[in-house]
Amino acid sequence: MACRVRRLFALSSLALAAAAAAILPAGPARAAFPERPITIVVPYPVGGATDTLARSIGQRISEAMKQSVVVENRTGGSGLIGMSVVAHAPADGYTILFGCTTDSAIFKAASKVPPSVNLRDDFAAVAGVALAPHILVVPSKSAPQNVQQLLDLLKREPGKHNFASIGIGTLSHLEGELLMLTTGVQITHVPYRGGSQALMDLISGNSSLMFLSAPAAVPHMKSGAVRVLAVAGDHRLPMLPEVPTITEAGVKNFSAENLFGFYAPKGTPPAIVDALSKAIDAALQRPDLKSLLESQGLEVQYTSPDVFTERTVKNFANFDAIVKKANITLD
Repeated sequence: MACRVRRLFALSSLALAAAAAAILPAGPARAAFPERPITIVVPYPVGGATDTLARSIGQRISEAMKQSVVVENRTGGSGLIGMSVVAHAPADGYTILFGCTTDSAIFKAASKVPPSVNLRDDFAAVAGVALAPHILVVPSKSAPQNVQQLLDLLKREPGKHNFASIGIGTLSHLEGELLMLTTGVQITHVPYRGGSQALMDLISGNSSLMFLSAPAAVPHMKSGAVRVLAVAGDHRLPMLPEVPTITEAGVKNFSAENLFGFYAPKGTPPAIVDALSKAIDAALQRPDLKSLLESQGLEVQYTSPDVFTERTVKNFANFDAIVKKANITLD
């Protein structure tokens, strides 16, 4: 009898506990992300195109998420220092990277020693935000008025012309190599330690052609120092609507995406990645931001985490193939 009473008491206690659990809160509710400032790490110097882009978008992300966003520049090692900082940060969404997928892809493909981190293997893609297509320019005093005339000249005079770049293993270098691979022309690569000297030598006629960013070239186009022949991308630029793409100009299989976007440490929870991605999308919908970016020669393209992951993988595969065909190596 005593055992029966104890069992009834125990059952009654369990029932009361269950009822209490149904009425009382299970515990403090988890705070919604973000509950503190977010840091965007830029692996390039203050004032550069990537830094300016990150700060412009970061301001709108802050407004969309109603939380402070801090941009921190961690330069060095061809972007590896900044990437390493984020790759080894807690995977909680509070430290994210803004970078150029193209740079990481080329550096990995061309390095004799594999880099310690890269955007394809060590990060979770959050959102693609923009393409920054380069444009093909020639000195204004040169004869070619379009891409076909340039190719005809290069084929008539193999080995007599060169193309300038802002350095070995840069996108401007890879684009020149890709032009040779896709058209069969022979031109000599002349690398510089930056865009300014390369562009000045092009203007003076010491180089026959160059691929570079639209913002860097357009002032010299307006002054009459260079002639723009084509956009090295899939679409015409809003700031240069009359300039054809290189594909429209007759060069097939020329693909050299200059892709920018946000990445989080690998293992960041999907819900946090999604929250960040939606805030970035909202930021890019702002007409003032879109107008600003397009005026700088950027093509605004928001891509979701899944799509951005696919484009990152494709980007790495594309530049790996170009680097191997052109036999490019970095010391």
